[in-house]
Amino acid sequence: MSQPLLSVRGLRKRFGGLIATDGVDLDVVEGEIHALIGPNGAGKTTLLTQLFGELSHDAGEIRLDGEAIDSLATPQRVHRGLARTFQINQLLPDFTMLDNVALAVQAREGHSFRFFAAARGDKSLRQRAREYLGAAGLAHRAEIKVANLSHGEQKQLEFVIALACEPRLLLLDEPMAGLGHAESEQMVAMLANLKGRITMLLVEHDMDAVFALADRISVLVYGRVIATGTAEEIRENQEVRIAYLGEGDA
Repeated sequence: MSQPLLSVRGLRKRFGGLIATDGVDLDVVEGEIHALIGPNGAGKTTLLTQLFGELSHDAGEIRLDGEAIDSLATPQRVHRGLARTFQINQLLPDFTMLDNVALAVQAREGHSFRFFAAARGDKSLRQRAREYLGAAGLAHRAEIKVANLSHGEQKQLEFVIALACEPRLLLLDEPMAGLGHAESEQMVAMLANLKGRITMLLVEHDMDAVFALADRISVLVYGRVIATGTAEEIRENQEVRIAYLGEGDA
């Protein structure tokens, strides 16, 4: 395996008597889609929150590209290359898809004092925004107002806005949640189109999507990673089948 882009060792978080993450070890290799699955309450979202710096850990270490980031606040982690779709939850409904992405590009470049005017008038910003939408297969919807988008399209837009931060590692917290079958298929296609070009850590309950997208899968149960492997290895792992898939020895 290549040198991991993200390396987590012994990560722990306790809330009183509740252990949310219990000595998590996890490696994410650059370029892969690495899925993190597990039952409700397993600690998946808590782990993402710790990785993004919104929640401190009680023990353990997080390294991004070989450098410890444990002491860094969330903005500093974003500067180092982390992004999280769960945090992009304030779309502008009266602005178009293109406007929203152009604002994200502008914010990344630090031109906050020209916020709205530049995003709508700067040809360079808008061209880069079109490129991000095009990479996600959404260029044909660029001029549609957010208020007129479906729930699935809004989730896709949130993903594109995260891409506009140019992350090295994108943390995805249940991108299929609340989507219908057709919208889920569109989201899977969008993620698959970017596979290999951006590293992703994907938390998801839709197992069809997980098995279709993930290069490797880690299974989190009661705050611990009990197995990591390919989709086939996870399917055949007896401990996973008992602890997560609810199967016995038969």
